[in-house]
Amino acid sequence: MKHSDDDHGDIATCVRKALENYFHALEGEKPAAVYAMVIRHVERPMFEVVLTQTGGNQTLAAEILGINRNTLHKKLVDHKLIG
Repeated sequence: MKHSDDDHGDIATCVRKALENYFHALEGEKPAAVYAMVIRHVERPMFEVVLTQTGGNQTLAAEILGINRNTLHKKLVDHKLIG
């Protein structure tokens, strides 16, 4: 099944709602390092799902993600998804 760019709007909607909830929960407190927080929280589940779909094959996962395999490996270590 092919997906169009419109299919990915659900991800954007989820991120938007999560950020709105985050800012609301701060109750006026100053946020910090929002970009790094979002990237970290989005990357990990993305890597987990893609690795599951590829049966743990990092080369195929990197290809699907559109990133270099070495970059993927580094990020998997950073996220403690591999040793």
